[in-house]
Amino acid sequence: MIDFRQEQSPFMALTIIALLNGRDLVVIRIFSSARATAIVAAAVALVVIPATAASADTTIDGPIGLGTAGDYSVLAASTVTNTNVSTLSDDLGLSPGSSITGFPPGIVGGTIHQTDAEAAQAQVDLTTAYNVAASLTPIQTGLEELTGLSLVPGVYSGGTLAVSGALVLEGTAESVWVFQAASSLTVGSAANITVTGGASACNVFWQVGSSATLKTGAQFIGTVMADISVTAETAATVTGRLLARTGAVTLDTNTITAPTGCATAPGEVSTSPEITSEAPADGTVGGPYSHTITSSGTPDASYSVTSGQLPAGLVLNEVTGEISGTPTASGSTTFTVTASNGTSPDAEVTYVLVVNPASVEATPETPVDNQPISAEVTPGLAESGLSVGATPFVGAVMIALGVLAVLRSRRLTSRG
Repeated sequence: MIDFRQEQSPFMALTIIALLNGRDLVVIRIFSSARATAIVAAAVALVVIPATAASADTTIDGPIGLGTAGDYSVLAASTVTNTNVSTLSDDLGLSPGSSITGFPPGIVGGTIHQTDAEAAQAQVDLTTAYNVAASLTPIQTGLEELTGLSLVPGVYSGGTLAVSGALVLEGTAESVWVFQAASSLTVGSAANITVTGGASACNVFWQVGSSATLKTGAQFIGTVMADISVTAETAATVTGRLLARTGAVTLDTNTITAPTGCATAPGEVSTSPEITSEAPADGTVGGPYSHTITSSGTPDASYSVTSGQLPAGLVLNEVTGEISGTPTASGSTTFTVTASNGTSPDAEVTYVLVVNPASVEATPETPVDNQPISAEVTPGLAESGLSVGATPFVGAVMIALGVLAVLRSRRLTSRG
């Protein structure tokens, strides 16, 4: 406990504030009402309650939009190489590379787009889809081998993903699965991916940070979006697409069949909010006040006070996030603002808003007992160049000197 009395040095105020700023517990006892307001206001202004906003989550309410890349069974950037008879149900594209070999004997059910505007646009759309898939927040992380799992719809991530046996995806026609491989994807020869419960191969996506390999005879479901390359070994079959952003696609006697009955409209991506604005500034009683709380996230968030209350006279606009009004009482108020846009988690931040008293003219300090000191100063004292000082101590000295001067004058008179 610190007693802050008038006779103590003003540097004590700095010490108290520094302790508060360091989050140490300090009890202040102030005996001078003239100093109390300034010291308390300065100390409270340094106390900031940290934000409690959680990190944002990104979700999607439907399949990933492939754009024009969805028209391709195979799309590559550098080369497309095929051995023996591979059958592609839809288009074959290459951009910006120019080397497509093995067609024929390979069979393309759609159109071959070799280094043309259509293939270039498909690569742009692939990049967009790849980034969306990579941005989604997983419901399970740290995965490696997926064999033996039966997975509900959601986003799953790992470093190096592998499927060496049976993988079951159970859901409905609207269910979506996104697999994020930070490094590579390897689908073994005995791999067998199946969808059940009315789920569709249209809605299975594999975002691969480097390259994907489908081993001989693998039975694969979904759209591969590889940052570098895709290799399908002999007799591997795909219900989906093989799309490579920057490298090659290599085929060998493969059958690649586009999934049917896919939704035409992609899902909408939503990101939970994060509050981005600074803490509200102090206000003053009787003065206009405005501070706007802002947040990131899609769609836009709405705002509400979910704990505590705003200072008297202020209100929060739930749509714009503006705190406005005219404060009617001084003091500090603690409150929590929550930003919500329908995508969990909500963002929360707790503030302390200080409202200072209305400005008043400074008054002379009073002594410890809060009683002002007054005294008459004799002309002789005034002529001596001495005057009552700004502090009570100096004032008391001056009064004492004045009394002594009066007594001395009377004594000399009586002797005369």
